[in-house]
Amino acid sequence: MNNRLIECVPNISEGRDRAKIDAIAAVVETVEGVRLLDVDPGKATNRTVITFVGEPEPVIEAAYRLIKKAQELIDMRGHKGEHPRFGATDVCPLVPISGVSMEECAAYAKKLGERVGSELNIPVYLYESAASEEKRRNLANNRSGEYEGLPKKLADPAWKPDFGPAAFTDSVARSGAIAIGARNFLVAYNVNLNTTSTRRANAIAFDIREAGRVLRDGDPLTGKPILDEKGEPKKVPGKLKAVKGIGWYIEEYGIAQLSLNLTDITVTPVHVAFDEACRSAAERGIRVTGSELVGLIPKQALLDAADFYLTRQERSLGIPEREKIKIAVKSLGLDDLAPFDPQKKVIEYILEEPGSERLVRMDLKRFSEETAAESPAPGGGSVAAYVGALGVALGTMVANLSAHKRGWDDRWEEYSQWAVFGEKLRNELLFLVDEDTRAYDRIIACFGLPKGTDAEKAARKAAIAEATKGAINTPLRTMQVCVESMALMKAMAEKGLPASVSDAGVGALCARTGAIGGYLNVKINCVGLEDEAFKAQVLEQADALKARAEALEAEVMALTLAKV
Repeated sequence: MNNRLIECVPNISEGRDRAKIDAIAAVVETVEGVRLLDVDPGKATNRTVITFVGEPEPVIEAAYRLIKKAQELIDMRGHKGEHPRFGATDVCPLVPISGVSMEECAAYAKKLGERVGSELNIPVYLYESAASEEKRRNLANNRSGEYEGLPKKLADPAWKPDFGPAAFTDSVARSGAIAIGARNFLVAYNVNLNTTSTRRANAIAFDIREAGRVLRDGDPLTGKPILDEKGEPKKVPGKLKAVKGIGWYIEEYGIAQLSLNLTDITVTPVHVAFDEACRSAAERGIRVTGSELVGLIPKQALLDAADFYLTRQERSLGIPEREKIKIAVKSLGLDDLAPFDPQKKVIEYILEEPGSERLVRMDLKRFSEETAAESPAPGGGSVAAYVGALGVALGTMVANLSAHKRGWDDRWEEYSQWAVFGEKLRNELLFLVDEDTRAYDRIIACFGLPKGTDAEKAARKAAIAEATKGAINTPLRTMQVCVESMALMKAMAEKGLPASVSDAGVGALCARTGAIGGYLNVKINCVGLEDEAFKAQVLEQADALKARAEALEAEVMALTLAKV
């Protein structure tokens, strides 16, 4: 992954004409270095969320081309849909992903807004972190009145656009306006209800969203607002911070939904919003049947949801990531309306570099064949890491079985903590399986560097030495993780499920093998390295780890043999 990445999530006002949607999305990939991640159309909302990512300058160029294409293909004069909107490209937020600050993102948003306003003659309102004044931070304020209210809004000096024309020209009548901003990662999240009533869905949304509802005399939705001493409507705040929401009816599915924007999932995570929706719906005699993600979600949000529901069930949290994702999907009902494919909805999975886990994605037979083939990699270092991963997997299995044992319910958290510890180490060892091969590949690449001049020879020699140190540090880390994992196997041999004590013993044997395998690779990779101080330090660490692995294995085997 690149060091400087931003995500762009334009929402266009077309969700039904696939040819137009595809034509608009396609311009994104005409910019080198930008990756189109997701195109998510909604028929009832007549709106499509498009997500792409890349380095800042290419992303800004791709966003401009998309806005221009949407201006060409979408005529707002005939647009209808359930979602609030005021332009062909309704909103275009920039989101910092890595190596870019929010302040930098805001500067890029302003740069994009200025170009859209001057070159495309579209009224531009800057929002969130890019806003020019406090009242414009909130997207809803900028979009109030929607497309139909634009003539009046543009004529109001208080709502003069930040860029572009302040008049409802023929061109603006066709394109509408656009909100461009910089914000944190937002999760667009719909909660499905077993009702067709928009009124009741709105009532639930008002219960939940941070803005709450206006206090009214009589009917809570249509009654006359009750004013405070300043003449402003009094409000009853909602239950959840960093949540925006409305209710609507989706004809495509024949149900009402809560349409929620979770603007900061560190404040209100997805599972908290879902649970609160369930409670508020139940209080009104309505049942939540599931939920729906619009666009993408960070992996951690689903893992946090899985941990939340596993904890409720008093089940171990130390299970593989794949299983946690399944639990999150089922618990949140994300597959209620359509199949949910994590590979297409979780941003980290989409951004994975092809081939970054070449070995660990193989099946057992293919991995053994690859190891036996006429090539030096994968070699002993990768196999040592994999054997270590199998060892800690066995220890984790015993912890999970112990957490689930009938009669041990009061100890599930203790075993869960051991299983979580094991899962962390298992995942690191799996990373080291491929990293050992990558380290070897880096050495081979350095041998291919030019050596025609003295300067080139010196640079090549230095690069080979540095890559060799990397090839030493990788199996050294394998040793460290394998030794660390043996604490788990020892604990499970002492106090884990008695029927699985042999599994803890085999786990310790594998961990010792992984550590000794790492030791052999540290030793052989040190041969020929001229940095004697580095070699001495590394070999001292490796000798100590080897001794520790052998001692721990003996302890675990003694515990195991005493019980079998």
